[in-house]
Amino acid sequence: MKIAIAQTNPTIGDIKGNTIKITDYIDKASQNNADLIIFPKMAITGYPVMDLIREHKLIDENLKALEIISHYGNTAIICGYIDKDKDKDVLLNCAAFIYKGEIIAKYTKPIDSINEYKQNLNSVLFKNKKIYLTIEEDYTNLESNTDFIIDISAQHFRKGNYDIKLNHLSKTAKKLNTSIIYVNQVGANDNLIFDGGSLFVNSKGDPVFQADKFCESIYFFETENEKIKIKPSNEIEDIRQALVLGIRDYCSKCGFKQTLLGLSGGIDSAITAVLAVEALGSENVLSVTMPSMYSSKGSVDDSIALAKNLNMELITIPIKSLYDEYLQTLESIFDELEPSIEMQGIVSDRLEPDLTEENLQSRIRGTLLMAISNKTGKLLLSTGNKSELYTGYCTLYGDMCGGLAVLGDLYKTTIYELAKHINKDKEIIPNAIIEKAPSAELRPNQKDQDTLPPYEILDAVLEFYIEENLSVEEIIKKGFDSKTVLEILKAVNSSEHKRRQAALALNVTSAANRKTPIANKYEL
Repeated sequence: MKIAIAQTNPTIGDIKGNTIKITDYIDKASQNNADLIIFPKMAITGYPVMDLIREHKLIDENLKALEIISHYGNTAIICGYIDKDKDKDVLLNCAAFIYKGEIIAKYTKPIDSINEYKQNLNSVLFKNKKIYLTIEEDYTNLESNTDFIIDISAQHFRKGNYDIKLNHLSKTAKKLNTSIIYVNQVGANDNLIFDGGSLFVNSKGDPVFQADKFCESIYFFETENEKIKIKPSNEIEDIRQALVLGIRDYCSKCGFKQTLLGLSGGIDSAITAVLAVEALGSENVLSVTMPSMYSSKGSVDDSIALAKNLNMELITIPIKSLYDEYLQTLESIFDELEPSIEMQGIVSDRLEPDLTEENLQSRIRGTLLMAISNKTGKLLLSTGNKSELYTGYCTLYGDMCGGLAVLGDLYKTTIYELAKHINKDKEIIPNAIIEKAPSAELRPNQKDQDTLPPYEILDAVLEFYIEENLSVEEIIKKGFDSKTVLEILKAVNSSEHKRRQAALALNVTSAANRKTPIANKYEL
């Protein structure tokens, strides 16, 4: 049997545009004599629809689109959509098997409902093959002697997850003695990135077909094909591709054609610039350097060198005069106040007496960048990383300003890996940026490690706590200093209010959306 997989990148709510895309792929499948074309979960509406599910118009339009699709082309179709049971007031996540203008099999499961719901017939005999239809691995009602499981999905990217998925599908197919066709959505919607990578494994568990990751396209294969060699995963390259796709789709689907960002001469803003240029083209990325009296000549020079390497426009706006004017305006008030030694997040006796002046510099920069964004219509990209965001080592309404946080789900150590990967063939990011000690440059001779533990320790503790959900005691047993662990985790829990106000971060890990109450007295 000749199968066509349409690994589509839908825009949520764009029923007309998604339907045109679907019918175009059906045309291609017909032209290539495919017996069956398969689309991902909720291909008509796009996924996730979130509270748009409450819009009756969206549901009605998606059902009208399904009717159009049902009578289109001359090949069999499997397509994901949303249906409704008016009698039970239940919305349904559905997969329809369509042949000759009729839905001859349908898999349904409730959306956001814990009520039991009787499924429709979700198996069908087609081309003398028994096919079981499902969405995201529900094999509970699998019938005996099934030849193919067709599983339509919309699983978002998480680093390292693809190999786990392949291994799971292979083991399941072998255990059930049934071939599995897994069709996944591709593209980015808001902060979720879908990596595609659709697969077909035979009943022996051998991979027979693999679609490209991070690529929207139609693919053809014969179910009788021999075992293939799977393209090996490269975790850091997958992260790079995911973030590029995330930037590109967020901009295109939200109507932004251009972006801007602040270039500090540091590694975070450098990588953000590289990814933005790859996603949108250098002509669509504006960079701004805003040196203060504490900015080193090296940081300014490194920003200039990076912009030149990327063929990206760079403008310079010194902030010393603005900073001085702020201090002059606030002088009479500040003179009457006691200095604070606390930073929101990590508390350290190594800090300067007061962080107000440091944060003021960051907020001046944020205000300038937002003004340029407002005036030009360019999307401001936030450049902060996960290590900073989770310890509160960032400034509200300052360096946190932006509409999209490209690196907000990447730890600093991973960012260094990504920088070296970007430079593997030639020096795109000046080596000086990678090699220098990270610094916010908000006071003389400042280094991140004056306030934070070394990033290798910080990130390891954060990953154990956030990704693996280990307790304080379990992390300490891994060989970490107890005082350091407690300091880090207290910073995490006291910085929740910052994360709630942060720009939308592109998700690449399994624990990207961790939340705790802002007002709480839980003791670690």
